[in-house]
Amino acid sequence: MKKNSNHQKKKSARVVNIGLTQMACGEDVAKNRANQLRLLEQAAKKGAQILCTQELFTSQYFCQVEDHRFFKLAETIPGPSTDAMSKLAKKYGVVIVASLFEKRASGLYHNTAAIIDADGSLLGVYRKMHIPDDPLYYEKFYFTPGDTGFRAWDTKYGKIGVLICWDQWYPEGARLTALQGAEILFYPTAIGWHPREKQLYGTAQHESWELIQRSHAVANGCYVVAPNRIGLEKIRNNEGGYVSDDGIQFWGQSFVASPNGQVMKRASVDKEEILVVACNLDEVEFSRTHWPFLRDRRIDAYGNLTKRFVDAT
Repeated sequence: MKKNSNHQKKKSARVVNIGLTQMACGEDVAKNRANQLRLLEQAAKKGAQILCTQELFTSQYFCQVEDHRFFKLAETIPGPSTDAMSKLAKKYGVVIVASLFEKRASGLYHNTAAIIDADGSLLGVYRKMHIPDDPLYYEKFYFTPGDTGFRAWDTKYGKIGVLICWDQWYPEGARLTALQGAEILFYPTAIGWHPREKQLYGTAQHESWELIQRSHAVANGCYVVAPNRIGLEKIRNNEGGYVSDDGIQFWGQSFVASPNGQVMKRASVDKEEILVVACNLDEVEFSRTHWPFLRDRRIDAYGNLTKRFVDAT
């Protein structure tokens, strides 16, 4: 009877296979899209049920420079990428989170994730809320801040939340998404080192990036999935040279963290890879009841979080 009981527990567990990919991107959009679709298809064939791309997979990370010619890279949603991924999702019965440069209207562009359900339907979009402006990360030039708010979607295989790259540094975004019932948080990412700074700051930068996301998993009792790109990317200028001699060396190391914050699987620094990770969604409820952070929140005392600055005097 004991064996049967254990077998029944395993059989009834809510296990979903998460698939994430990391790859290098070149200047050819069609080749990047085809490569991404190839990797997603491989992940689906390996049993992945919810798949997520890295940030802005159709191109190099063009935000290294402010240049109007790169607005031509944007596409509509629905559009060529979502059409192709909807077909793939329907063919294999998988959910896909696709990170795209969205042209919403003339003069209105977003850094957007499209959420496609297992029947190929477009469930909706999340538009990146936090937009950075740092050396070689000049996103404010291209992207209007998102107006979707933080959202969660009921997919065929579980309730998911999607945020994008710079959003991953903000606990408020993770919390507000988890409060809507998200069991898995996806963070499509494009982050790397300035090569000249790598020796001095590289280890700390990467560990900080991973640590903040693992902390979201712990604080919210959910899985966190972060696919990142790989490769050294230099953006060409109009004269055929490069806008930066160094470019950005993307550090890969895509990972999945469990609700207790442990890294379940981590990809390499520089190899094209597919990760397929089995996540037991029952662990979300276990975590949230055994570490009841959501229960013990003092919502009556958090009003100042909506203020830009709090004068302590």
